[in-house]
Amino acid sequence: MTEQRDVSKITVRREIMASAEELFDAWLDADGLAQWMRPLDCTHATAKVTATVGGPFEIVMHSRSQGPVLHRGVYKIIDRPRRLVFTWNSPSTHHIETLVTVDFRSAKPGMTEVVITQERLPDAEAEQNHTQGWSDILKVLS
Repeated sequence: MTEQRDVSKITVRREIMASAEELFDAWLDADGLAQWMRPLDCTHATAKVTATVGGPFEIVMHSRSQGPVLHRGVYKIIDRPRRLVFTWNSPSTHHIETLVTVDFRSAKPGMTEVVITQERLPDAEAEQNHTQGWSDILKVLS
């Protein structure tokens, strides 16, 4: 897994043993999201999803240190199984709307590289928190 850092943008990537279709669909299924959309310090999550362009989502991650943390957004692009783009707003973005792009790329046979890019992060602390958070989430998803 490698990470890049830009002024207000982060990129996290990981190869996962699954098809692009399986991984893409996991991002739009509320029950599935609740299983893996959480950093390692969270005990569990709940999710509500309207999986259409313009549809909202809501994910509540239950952190051991912070309690329930609400994350919201709206789907901008749903291009199965290649790309998913959505807004992301949470306490860690200081409630500023950021933009997340998730690309699903063929890797080795039977594997897909998942590349998460988050833009418009407000500061270095948000960048660091989201780099760690997305890295953890990809570990849980694998």
